[in-house]
Amino acid sequence: MTTPTVERPGADDHAFLRTCVDLAREALDAGDEPFGSLLVDPGGVVLRADRNRVAGGDATQHPEFALARWAAEHLDPEQRRASTVYTSGEHCPMCSAAHAWVGLGRIVYAASSEQLAGWRKEWGFLPGPVAPLPVHVVAPGIPVSGPEPTLTDEVRALHARLLGVTEA
Repeated sequence: MTTPTVERPGADDHAFLRTCVDLAREALDAGDEPFGSLLVDPGGVVLRADRNRVAGGDATQHPEFALARWAAEHLDPEQRRASTVYTSGEHCPMCSAAHAWVGLGRIVYAASSEQLAGWRKEWGFLPGPVAPLPVHVVAPGIPVSGPEPTLTDEVRALHARLLGVTEA
């Protein structure tokens, strides 16, 4: 199987990704991990927004997973296929699988799982408990765009702040 090409997000995606990074900052300011996501219909209407909520001890409370569950309950299969999930960080394997099982459409992210894993390693932290597999490995049929270079430094800074890393 060949690895699909991951497209760079387009100009129309930037405002949605900007909102996701703002949601990630909101999560961090609330004592949570910095991740934020949007579910957007084909007309550009935000159907749902969420941020990470794992601080309470349930490590499955990712915004991408919550959006997939909401979509399964509120949208028909065609609406789900036509929707886009924007997120500050590429879906983890759990969220990629939920996205695919529910039948959602395109994923657009500001920073990749590979970038996050690299930052953690650079800062001397152990990897997370789940392999940082790219979306196309877990859910090969999902169109993916990312990372967005104009936002990755900001996402990196949020994760540095979470981990107490001071960068020069």
